[in-house]
Amino acid sequence: MHEIEPLKTNRATSYKLYINAPMPMVTIFKTLDITKLIQLKEKGYKLNMSLCYCILSAAQKTKEFYLLPIDHKMFQYDQLGISILVKNKKQELNSCDVSYNDNLDAFNSDYLQRVQQVKETCKDLELPDHMIIGTSSLIHHEIDGVINMYSGIFNNPFLIWGKYKTIDKTTTLRISFQFHHVQMDGDEACQFLDEIQNQINDLNT
Repeated sequence: MHEIEPLKTNRATSYKLYINAPMPMVTIFKTLDITKLIQLKEKGYKLNMSLCYCILSAAQKTKEFYLLPIDHKMFQYDQLGISILVKNKKQELNSCDVSYNDNLDAFNSDYLQRVQQVKETCKDLELPDHMIIGTSSLIHHEIDGVINMYSGIFNNPFLIWGKYKTIDKTTTLRISFQFHHVQMDGDEACQFLDEIQNQINDLNT
């Protein structure tokens, strides 16, 4: 990660328009067909893990994810990771970052090891040199979407989803995607969401 001049990037126009906006976050909702992820779940893979894998696989194809505005500055990252909220052995929440790996089984192994470490230690496990995509799964609740809080502290992109729904052998999941308008525009965000679906469809189950 290193600081770059924002006006010399492809985000220059959006930087000038939105860097001082009091609420610069945008939220887009999408329904995903996760039938293939359910097939993987039946083979022993955790649903949350495989969805996180597809999110990261889609993000690494979107160059805007490697840039992030922080405190009116722009930073460029070499690596992407994803953050999972983990309920530890005290029944409290910690965050757990997992780095992108294009191999599903390698990502799964790292995911399981790091989540277990957080559960046992009750401490956050972070990757400060990665551009982190935040996630929150409200899997016990049927929701249509969430517009997340903007604190002004964290500008990272964030995805939230609830309980999936199965009708006629097709399983769908509604997700909400929040992003900073300096980091990307709506078109890039929609392409990213479409690419998540493509990554799911391309999984070898």
